Amino acid sequence: MKRINEYKKLFQIESQIDLAELKQTYRKLVKQWHPDKFQDGDPLKEEAAIMGRQVTDGYHFLVSIAPETKEANLEEYTTTINECGIADYKHKGLLLEITFTDGSSYEYFGVNANVYKKLINSDKQVRFAKRFIYDSYTYRKSKKAAATEE
Repeated sequence: MKRINEYKKLFQIESQIDLAELKQTYRKLVKQWHPDKFQDGDPLKEEAAIMGRQVTDGYHFLVSIAPETKEANLEEYTTTINECGIADYKHKGLLLEITFTDGSSYEYFGVNANVYKKLINSDKQVRFAKRFIYDSYTYRKSKKAAATEE
């Protein structure tokens, strides 16, 4: 959730993510922080390089959790959560990554340790996840899974 909030703040998003507005803001920020705007030796050149990467990362991240993106991928996600078992899972902080038996992987944001413990202690993990995780948390398809499909 911290990451989501940081990127929303960077892109000045207060409510739902609108892809058209996000793209406009992204273009403005890229122009503002493009390293080629600064000459060698300018102390802002290094900051611009860092901010440029942060803007690009933030843009791709916010696009991946935008309602329009989720809607476009809903059929695939629904098939995965209804027809596949859980092959593996990892929890760090408030991020839960679930890898499914079809090889796809999704990240769920804001999953606290208590919910994670209940998942791993459940004798029917898929059933628990369907009831308490899949539709309850902000999610996105994991980059790692997307990279392996290419």
